[in-house]
Amino acid sequence: MPAYRQGKPAAADAFKLSSNENPFDPLPGVIEAVVAETQFNRYPDATALALRTELAARHGVTPDQVHIGSGSVALLAQLILATSAPGTEVVYSWRSFEAYPGLVTVSGAASVQVPNTPDHGHDLPAIAAAVGENTSLVIICSPNNPTGNVVGAEEFAAFMAAVPTDVIVVLDEAYAEFVHAGAAAAQTLAEPAVNGLPRGAAPLSERYPNLVILRTFSKAYGLAALRVGFAIGAEGILDAARSTAIPLSVTAQGSAAALASLAAEKHLLDRVAVIADRRDGIHDALTAQGWALPRSYANFLWLPLGAETAAAAETLSAAGLIVRAFPDGIRISVGEEEATPLLLAAAQTILDSLAPGHPARRER
Repeated sequence: MPAYRQGKPAAADAFKLSSNENPFDPLPGVIEAVVAETQFNRYPDATALALRTELAARHGVTPDQVHIGSGSVALLAQLILATSAPGTEVVYSWRSFEAYPGLVTVSGAASVQVPNTPDHGHDLPAIAAAVGENTSLVIICSPNNPTGNVVGAEEFAAFMAAVPTDVIVVLDEAYAEFVHAGAAAAQTLAEPAVNGLPRGAAPLSERYPNLVILRTFSKAYGLAALRVGFAIGAEGILDAARSTAIPLSVTAQGSAAALASLAAEKHLLDRVAVIADRRDGIHDALTAQGWALPRSYANFLWLPLGAETAAAAETLSAAGLIVRAFPDGIRISVGEEEATPLLLAAAQTILDSLAPGHPARRER
């Protein structure tokens, strides 16, 4: 199996748009909170109790219904190991987050990959139909990485009604903060997007005991280097995940930074809105050029380039833009404002090189 491939680093004169990182500096209070954690000779609190307590209070659950890990992907790995083994199957949409196949393989389970819809989103009826007697876990990624599509609230409810209650469903919402941010995004949704942790209401895991919701501090909160994510779900499921975790993997500095970031929520929302507006502006400009790309509700955009992906990535790199190239397309993170004109100019060059009828070309 291939090793996980990180987004390429960027030279000093280039923009790194390959890892969905937040282009802003840490939120107010974060650096001070990290600097204050100077006892490097002491182990951190293995349970991250202070952070769990704060998150539990925010979302109306008990601290034992919150689990902290070194990023949401670590929590997903724990859930897969706790539920899946040789002879079982993990079902998910494809293309989706590239770590999913490797995590499933490590557990010994088999991947059941359900093709995305023609507009690059999840086909929830097909995913539900793929759940069988050997299914141990289902992963739903909304917004979907790398395409940016979201799952609707009503279609998710219908999906959960169709999935047996003894099958664990993981709702991976690493980019959830960007869904309703910005001026235009919410207006383009055919129905409200699923939200595992709605503000002022109980988490969806209270309605569905077999559901676990994953969130991260790496993206909207800008703590990618400190590796903190959290899961909310039934205590018994999270206890099983905790039993597979590497102890002490969340540092005191990471926990302190996450708590400080939660305290700076207004600044967070302002920054997320800037990124979302920038994302929507880039999407609209690319559409005006003639691109056919899905509407993204995350902090990245997807260009479905197929066989032309490698050549397009070279064009973007020559323009000083480091992007994430997959076998069938390019994911471009929304980064600094100064990168936008370079991106649009390079995108026009790429579009002009595509043959008529290419799937990435919009019908005029």
